[in-house]
Amino acid sequence: MRQQLVQEVETTGSSLLQVLSSFSEEQINTLPFEGSWTAGQVTEHITRAGNCGIVYGSVAPTERQPDEKVAAIKELFLNFDIQMQSPEMVLPTQESYQKEALLQDLHHAWEKLLHAAQTVPLEDTCLDFEVPGFGPFTRLEWIQFINIHTKRHIHQLEKIKARLQTA
Repeated sequence: MRQQLVQEVETTGSSLLQVLSSFSEEQINTLPFEGSWTAGQVTEHITRAGNCGIVYGSVAPTERQPDEKVAAIKELFLNFDIQMQSPEMVLPTQESYQKEALLQDLHHAWEKLLHAAQTVPLEDTCLDFEVPGFGPFTRLEWIQFINIHTKRHIHQLEKIKARLQTA
């Protein structure tokens, strides 16, 4: 279970850095269409939402399979036909970004997530925060949530990139 999780986190992190690297400095801050975020704003959101501090917080023993909610997380967050509203605490806070700083922040955040995937007891239930509608997540589910949420935004970044190239 851990080896597969680590591999998934590594693959997503690599894809994320690759897609962000494909943007020019100007494209990072270009709004692709009205009502959208820029690539920089999406990246800040990913970094803020990907803070894996929750997996180091208060925990309790789990009385269910530690990956029980992963399928439901995937089903919801990898459904690109639905629009979601971000919680205020992870909304982007800036309007202008520097590409290199974004890449460094992402790299640092992803290294922390990878370290957590490699080291924390995955079966413990995290008690400090719950995603509405899901109830408490195990550490494994939180790491998967961050990973899957990021995959959703990689897709969004790819759409932004395609839109900017045709504009």
